[in-house]
Amino acid sequence: MKKQAAVCLALAAAGTLAMSFPAFAEEGAALTIDQIKLGEDYTDLSADLKFLTHKTDVIDTEFQRYIEEFHKSYPNINIEYEGITDYANDVTTRLSTGDWGDICMVPTTVDLDELENYFVSFGDYDKLSEQYLMLSNRMYDGQVYGMPSMGNVQGIVYNKAVFEAAGVTEVPKTPDEFLDALQKIKDNTDAIPLYTNFAADWTMTAWDAYIDSCATGQADFALEGRTKGQNPFSDRGDGTGPYAVYDILYEAVSRGLTEDDPTTTDWEGSKGMLNNGQIGCMALGSWALVQMQQAGEHADDIAYMPFPITVDGKQYAAAAPDYCYGINCNSSEDQKTAAMVYIKWLVEESGFETDEGGFSAVISKPFPESLSDFGDVELLYDVPAPAGEETLASDVNNESELGINVSGAIAKEIVESAFDGSKTMEDMVAEWNEKWTAAQEKYGITFE
Repeated sequence: MKKQAAVCLALAAAGTLAMSFPAFAEEGAALTIDQIKLGEDYTDLSADLKFLTHKTDVIDTEFQRYIEEFHKSYPNINIEYEGITDYANDVTTRLSTGDWGDICMVPTTVDLDELENYFVSFGDYDKLSEQYLMLSNRMYDGQVYGMPSMGNVQGIVYNKAVFEAAGVTEVPKTPDEFLDALQKIKDNTDAIPLYTNFAADWTMTAWDAYIDSCATGQADFALEGRTKGQNPFSDRGDGTGPYAVYDILYEAVSRGLTEDDPTTTDWEGSKGMLNNGQIGCMALGSWALVQMQQAGEHADDIAYMPFPITVDGKQYAAAAPDYCYGINCNSSEDQKTAAMVYIKWLVEESGFETDEGGFSAVISKPFPESLSDFGDVELLYDVPAPAGEETLASDVNNESELGINVSGAIAKEIVESAFDGSKTMEDMVAEWNEKWTAAQEKYGITFE
């Protein structure tokens, strides 16, 4: 925290951050989230908080209900939500000013070694890991700068009625089974088998979420297999690994198993289309389940399946945090304390994760029934990078310009290439591996 205080003070002196840094952080005596006893501590605290959120659809409903419940214990902590549609881009720009509010959902565009420039630490990773899951996502140098709002399991949201009408009686578990199921939907129903949501742009990053532990059964694959591995995008020949994930998308588009024109997809409209049976399935995190169920009168038809890859007879699913809550390092002492109290309440008592179709970051809370199709699937959580390699994965990724888990560049290129036939998977894989190898070499990763 001393380094964090120094960074924020330097920014303030330079005019980047307008407000003075509070004394408690300068002295390194910062409050940590595990020290707070909800309903007992800080109940008389007064503060006004601005909260930037990507959840524009529930600001006037769900979030107001949370505030009302929170005020039963903390009546003088006022929260004003500001919804932002182009969230990642707009918030990334606003963070640089320092004057953006008090709480935000931390955009993935912020590199791990830059987190302390903008956000308060919630506490020590090892200590907080005794109570919470998925903390390594926004952690650097042993400090947690982002608390998971909820956890997502990575799979496919689908319409059971469409699959049944197509004659698909079992949930597909391999790429070939999945593509066969899509073909049956095309042949036997009027539904679009797989909707890419290409035009929405941000939705394409969903495909990147499957390529690591989900496709390999290795919890540490993101670092050890992909970042440090030789030609990680190459075809393994067994229906596993990053290639198998991306090839499903390529084959689906090239075989005409997606919408007629990917440039005309409609994100908001797709929710109702899936609900009423006009779409068979979409590649999205489990957070999408509730949205699809609430988009029409056929909630019971909407379910969530594991991603269709099997490794040595077993399926795996990446369990990862959705957006993480972050607290502005330039807010006042009272605002920081109030923000940490509210975030702890959101994580532990609000029920946000249930409302949004995810699972809780609190270790002691049970897994939701809505994800019952994952009963035989082993959940794998990201493994924290060892000391000295915290930014290696993002460094290589940024240098390669492939935008994995950031821009969806690979998935977008696949859709475009498969749609117009301009490139084969082999063409693209060769280019990805070449860019990745060059980025690895820059950061000292070489192969004999």
